[in-house]
Amino acid sequence: MSSVAQQDRIYFLDHLRTFMIFLVVMLHAGVVYESSGAAGFFWIVYDFSTNPVVDVLNTILDIFIMAIIFFVSGYLTPLSLKCKSVWAFTRTKLKRLMLPWALGVLFLMPLYKMIFLASRGMPQQHWTTYVYFNNGIFSQSWLWFLPVLFLFNLLYLGLSRLKLKGPRFSLRAMVVLVFVVGLAYSVTMDFLNLEGWTKNALFNFQNERLLIYFMVFLLGAFFQKRRVFISPLKNRMVFFLTVCTVWVPVALYRYLHMNPGTSVLPGAVEVLAHWLSFHLSLAGVMFVLINTFRMWINGQGKVTCVLNANAYGVYVIHTVVMGGVAWLLLDVAMPSVVKFCILTLATYGLSNGVVWFYHQGKMWFKNA
Repeated sequence: MSSVAQQDRIYFLDHLRTFMIFLVVMLHAGVVYESSGAAGFFWIVYDFSTNPVVDVLNTILDIFIMAIIFFVSGYLTPLSLKCKSVWAFTRTKLKRLMLPWALGVLFLMPLYKMIFLASRGMPQQHWTTYVYFNNGIFSQSWLWFLPVLFLFNLLYLGLSRLKLKGPRFSLRAMVVLVFVVGLAYSVTMDFLNLEGWTKNALFNFQNERLLIYFMVFLLGAFFQKRRVFISPLKNRMVFFLTVCTVWVPVALYRYLHMNPGTSVLPGAVEVLAHWLSFHLSLAGVMFVLINTFRMWINGQGKVTCVLNANAYGVYVIHTVVMGGVAWLLLDVAMPSVVKFCILTLATYGLSNGVVWFYHQGKMWFKNA
């Protein structure tokens, strides 16, 4: 990393991203024990020892985790682009994002299917069905994030090279614009019945989330350009007010999302209320988490340095590691909540261990 990029780096965002990766592990561990049974046909391991509390937790986590990861990635993208040619930037992102993706779909997705079948007592199948774009069910699974982030980086690169002279938005106006566009997009996708996943050989994405993630990615880049995080938070009263009130849209979204069609609201009004509560929840939780880390979790330490360095690798490998642990826990007689906690912590710890040993081995071979 260049000295300029290092000087401009905001360390609390590294800590925040690492925490989001931990929550990704928690979210995916929760899928193993969710009570709806919807994940039984596709998730790497499904344990019939379920718990409805996990369903509530996953509904809430799913609101903001990936959006915050895209925001942090967007914030760091202008720093990555500094003093780089188009090809140098593209080559860096190919190595950083698409090489791990290619290795993941070639080696991790076959392991995913092996564990999927074995944990259900089903026989293994012909080797050709283990190729990710030919498996019919799993596709890229959790690896979808890498090509989508690569696409966002290329789009940002193109926009930066166009040097468009548009209106100069204030910070507040930009946040409002992202909120309004995201809400209009979500409602439109719902009314047109276009929700769901698009899957092809390269890109997998959730239709109703794609533009939202890109807008949040651009918002992160906007924050970096305006150097928003260089100065302390000016109005802490707004922060504490948001902490006290954000649970209202979160609770409303959770109810409407988990109980569609059961409210007294007319259909169109319920759709609007559902997505308005989602976007208010997303904006509120992002504001609270970003500024919590900004104000109080902005130091450097040995443990945080290791966890931050491992975070990306943990994301890449955690699902297969989790599958192995969840498989071992299937026949263990204990409450599902306890299993869920053990699975989350064991997966995160083991994944960090694997990535740490990989980094150490890489350094050893480099210095040998």
